[in-house]
Amino acid sequence: MKTLRSHFRTATLALCAAGLFASQATAMSVIAPDQSSPIVLAASDCYAIGQQVAEQNGGTLAKASQSTRGGQPVCVIVVLVPGKDGQRPRRSEIVVPQN
Repeated sequence: MKTLRSHFRTATLALCAAGLFASQATAMSVIAPDQSSPIVLAASDCYAIGQQVAEQNGGTLAKASQSTRGGQPVCVIVVLVPGKDGQRPRRSEIVVPQN
């Protein structure tokens, strides 16, 4: 009798956990927006801008992030430009307007 209660309790807990996970899975799909948020779009724009800036400077993109300076949205781009004669690369930080 004691083992039957133990099995019943385990089964009840398992069903409750499965119901909780199922409700979370369906709630996530309902809550998730169809369009990505503006911050993510800005970050991808800064990344694309950073790729272009790195290509123009002959270096590789190290970092691209969004910032606000003087009330205007800007992209802060960090490019690693190869050094001369085997020296280490130079770090160049470039601030570009986001539009």
